[in-house]
Amino acid sequence: MCLIAFAWNVHPRWRLVLVGNRDEFHARPSAGLARWDDAPLIAGRDLRAGGTWLGVTAQGRCAVVTNVRTPASMGTQSRGLLVGDYLADAGSAATHSDKLVDDAAAYGPFNLLLFDAQEAWLVGNHPQPHRRPLDHGVHALSNADLDTPWPKVCALDAQLHAWLADGGADPLALLVGLRDEHVASDAQLPDTGFGLERERQLSPAFIRGHEYGTRASTVVAIAHDGSGMIVEHRFGVDGVSCGQTRVDFVAALASGS
Repeated sequence: MCLIAFAWNVHPRWRLVLVGNRDEFHARPSAGLARWDDAPLIAGRDLRAGGTWLGVTAQGRCAVVTNVRTPASMGTQSRGLLVGDYLADAGSAATHSDKLVDDAAAYGPFNLLLFDAQEAWLVGNHPQPHRRPLDHGVHALSNADLDTPWPKVCALDAQLHAWLADGGADPLALLVGLRDEHVASDAQLPDTGFGLERERQLSPAFIRGHEYGTRASTVVAIAHDGSGMIVEHRFGVDGVSCGQTRVDFVAALASGS
């Protein structure tokens, strides 16, 4: 994922509301949102490395990863494996994050968000491996540190705050902000070492491109009882819609099983 905003334990119904866009090269093969046959995940799938960018479980857990935009060379393990490894692990977000810090340098630069029934944790490895718990509230993330004020991060954060202030009735209304194609002014752009033209191309929330662009827009809503939904809209070359999938789940804790 390359743009995320989430509200953690601030909504009367939803423990977690998370929205995000996955930006990727169109040539990289992937499968759409589905329940996996070989792991307890509900997620899309990267068909090259076998991992995923965002997923949930029927127990109401969630994980999502972004890369950190930097020219620095780091580990070679696929970042997408981080999401599946956590969701298939029976341990808590705190326990998993603690174990992961020791191995974080093996992966490319990343930010990883882990959610369980009680806690949310951020794990990263740039510039050094680190982890920290997240307080209840609203946060946004792209390809830098949490809440770094890039224009598209601030815009999606503001939309999520406005949705909450308006009562937060339908999480799917947040998809509008994920389709924003506004290009930030040059004065607002970050300098991540890839040049001004590349910064311009990557500045919108929704990137419409022939070789690289937004591949999926996703909304996750997990209730305080652990039940919830995940909705994925998929896009192809030049932003053409390629379908959508919704999976609703009733957590084991919610059903009493």
